[in-house]
Amino acid sequence: MIRFSNIKVRQDLNDEELLKYLCDKKRLFVENVREWHIVKKSVDARNKNDIFYNYTIDMIYDGEYDVHDAIFVVEEKVDDIIVRRKSSARPIIIGSGPSGLFAALTLVENGLKPLIFEQGKKVEERTQDIENFKMNRVLNESSNVQFGEGGAGTFSDGKLTTGINSKFCQRVLKTFNRFGAPEEILYVNKPHIGTDNLIKIIKNIREYIIAHGGEFHFQEKITDFLIEDNKIIGVVGKEKYFTDTVILAIGHSARDTFKRLKDLNVPMEKKNFSVGVRIEHPQSLINDSQYGTKTKLKLPNAEYKLVYHDENGRSCYTFCMCPGGYVVPSSSEKGTIVTNGMSYFKRDGENANSALLVNVLTTDLEEDVLSGITFQEKLEKDAFILGGENYNAPVQLVGDFLENKKSTSLGKVKPTYLPGVTLTNLHTILPEFVSNTLVNGIKYFDTKIKGFALPDALLTGVETRSSSPVRIIRDEDLESSIKGLYPCGEGCGYAGGIMSAAVDGIKCAIKVLEKDN
Repeated sequence: MIRFSNIKVRQDLNDEELLKYLCDKKRLFVENVREWHIVKKSVDARNKNDIFYNYTIDMIYDGEYDVHDAIFVVEEKVDDIIVRRKSSARPIIIGSGPSGLFAALTLVENGLKPLIFEQGKKVEERTQDIENFKMNRVLNESSNVQFGEGGAGTFSDGKLTTGINSKFCQRVLKTFNRFGAPEEILYVNKPHIGTDNLIKIIKNIREYIIAHGGEFHFQEKITDFLIEDNKIIGVVGKEKYFTDTVILAIGHSARDTFKRLKDLNVPMEKKNFSVGVRIEHPQSLINDSQYGTKTKLKLPNAEYKLVYHDENGRSCYTFCMCPGGYVVPSSSEKGTIVTNGMSYFKRDGENANSALLVNVLTTDLEEDVLSGITFQEKLEKDAFILGGENYNAPVQLVGDFLENKKSTSLGKVKPTYLPGVTLTNLHTILPEFVSNTLVNGIKYFDTKIKGFALPDALLTGVETRSSSPVRIIRDEDLESSIKGLYPCGEGCGYAGGIMSAAVDGIKCAIKVLEKDN
């Protein structure tokens, strides 16, 4: 296998045309190409007068080629899993988000038959509950954007970008592709799946797990843990289930579970997290700012990622940016407002939206290990009251937010949040350090993306669930102090998105398989 890198293409080409272009450029014969695939594709828009696609392509070529043009490629292989587990007890997985599902996949592919408990519903039934909340303001506290099969990431943009460098990342991408994700996620620079695709993919993964011996218990919440001699011996749901292994993939919104684990003296610690708002712009504004107006390429709707740091160590940053997306209601408790962003695979909505967040440090919190949850809960309840106590989200125009005055009418940017919105002043509920940092961040971001501080751009409150405020401490074998209990994924403080959560699920499952017990 040889690799050609830095292939600049200034036109839109299909696969056949791309191969011919590469062969012409490198003086190769198309008929001598035995196998080829795209390794990476990105858009280089640094010079808006010369925007191009940048490809990396691997191929097997039967013939001579210029050795200075290509390098040999040796595919990195993931080590085989050595299954040492002797226990006949079926492992239990609590939660069916990315970490729980990928843990279950890894177990069933190595001969184990886990029980997977999910307090929410199957993804297709969960979708109906979310629509009912949007259209009729009826919140199901066990089946919503936070809870249910697929986890919170199902109703997002389905981003598969990550800051981690793991040998398992490619396995996650290939697994999503195997269960129905578009092939382009294997090579585009910033892969995403989209909510519409994720719903189908997660159903396919569930059916595969069941076909290989896994067993799902939907709408069954685990309320307690059975512990003897500092070892897990079971869990309590609708009945008692006995086991020696529990993978705790509960997600960042499982507040009741965190409280029960605290009562059981399972070691955990506060961690930094972030809160803020969602900001919406016209997608056309973002496209013009990122790409300019001269290119004739059929480019995807543009993204951005921005960070501002002040002199006090406080940061404002964008997160989970959704091109052509929607702001969605993400409450999981009655009398609260929580927002998130989502996009379909085509990303063809009128607005771009992103979380606009400010970091909350452990030093900002009370001593209690769950004080971060208390901090989040207060903001969410205050937002509910400010929105009118009817699940309307409180919104404010950016121009008014910068001047700290209540908005009284919408501008050109129409809100995408359902059930509805209420014009207000978000400064009245946001902590002062959050408001001040947001103001400074918006002004700074306007120097990076022209129009970011557009007076008509819209802020929707509040975003509080970008990450868990708690970390359940685990050792090098990924177990907590309670032997057989494996804290896993984003909720337990070990991931920050779909990709990293899925990788952590794989890692925890491997530890279970390789443990000699």
